[in-house]
Amino acid sequence: MDAITVSPGARITPRSRTRWRAIIKGALTYVPGANWVLPKPSAGNRPPASYFYGVWMKHLAYLSAGGFPIPQTVAELGPGDTLGLGICALLSGARRYYGLDIVPHTNRAQNLPVLDELADMFARRVPRPVRGWPDFGEYLDAREFLPRLTESARALDPERLRRLRQALLEGASEDLAVMYRVPWSSDDVVEESSVDLVISQAVLEHVRDIRETYASLHRWLKPGAIMSHQIDFRSHDLADEWDGHRGISEGLWSVMLGRRPYLINREPWSAHASAITDAGFKIIRVMLLKRTDGIARASLAPRWRSLSNEDFTCAEAFVQAQKI
Repeated sequence: MDAITVSPGARITPRSRTRWRAIIKGALTYVPGANWVLPKPSAGNRPPASYFYGVWMKHLAYLSAGGFPIPQTVAELGPGDTLGLGICALLSGARRYYGLDIVPHTNRAQNLPVLDELADMFARRVPRPVRGWPDFGEYLDAREFLPRLTESARALDPERLRRLRQALLEGASEDLAVMYRVPWSSDDVVEESSVDLVISQAVLEHVRDIRETYASLHRWLKPGAIMSHQIDFRSHDLADEWDGHRGISEGLWSVMLGRRPYLINREPWSAHASAITDAGFKIIRVMLLKRTDGIARASLAPRWRSLSNEDFTCAEAFVQAQKI
């Protein structure tokens, strides 16, 4: 298991917000009629196309390093407002994409400009947009490009791009399919043993039941297929400290959650690792980003005081696992 330690001050913390704002928002969800004035559930600001390009390049780089081919059927958890990762997968040669959300976010037509921008980036073999964690520069060429992105020129053929536009609008076009399913919690949302890759970026910290989620992913994936996830264990602006959410008591946390369809689950890395292996996966790659500038152990809520040192300092995890 690889680990990187970030010393205090070496990494910018999220924008500070007091927990009281989150408490009030959660409490208001219990008030009849408050849903008319509260902001609708959102996946956040729509990132630029370059964000999806860089994230897909990262996941694909590590998949390629493990010897896995371009997946033909890809499922993404929590795509949110834009199906950018799915578009990247389809531009790389995938034929079927499932975008799976808990509540509806995306509008099919708004994905068309993203497709145009990404297709141009792929065609020009644009270098990775930014450096982030985990770094995957060792798998890039001298231009900081991942050759496997455009391994097949047919993926960018004008006629195929036309069919892809049609699939984004209508769901399918000949040999291409774009399926957006909400909610994804039912057993029949994805055919059993039909998916080559399940991918997510900063999503699994939001699901209500991680064990149920990993069991679903195992059911959807083909034998020997892969899942690739980056998990963000930070407080998501619910506390001033990056790990301040684990200093909140269970009662107060329940008020913060309210009746919202999702928030964050606060589960540490070890809980994910256990759920992954218990679901029937073999972990083939793990990288952990550590931070030592969080709250003191004495400030942890009782539920979290027995955290291991690894969990206590783990701010993010990048994990790839294979169905066995």
